[in-house]
Amino acid sequence: MNKYSIDKLPGDVRLEIARKHKNLRKKKGLSQNELAERSGVSLGSLKRFETKGQVSLESLLKLVFVLGRLSDFESVLEPDKDLKHIEKLFDSKKKS
Repeated sequence: MNKYSIDKLPGDVRLEIARKHKNLRKKKGLSQNELAERSGVSLGSLKRFETKGQVSLESLLKLVFVLGRLSDFESVLEPDKDLKHIEKLFDSKKKS
């Protein structure tokens, strides 16, 4: 974490995702070899992801698909619901 902020930095989030992924893989009883084979992601890429948090988005999505968690990514970058409400207010004022 940034020592001047309570917000997490991208590197912090990257490592946290990698840690959670590794824990989930182990909980599902899959070795790195098994997950690499099932997902089509190279073993080297999987190892680099689990140790350094570095992986392509395509590879990450393949890995989480095999782990049954692809739906976790469907809400990424969705507009905030609160903003939708505000947008509706502005739209209704424009029509008046």
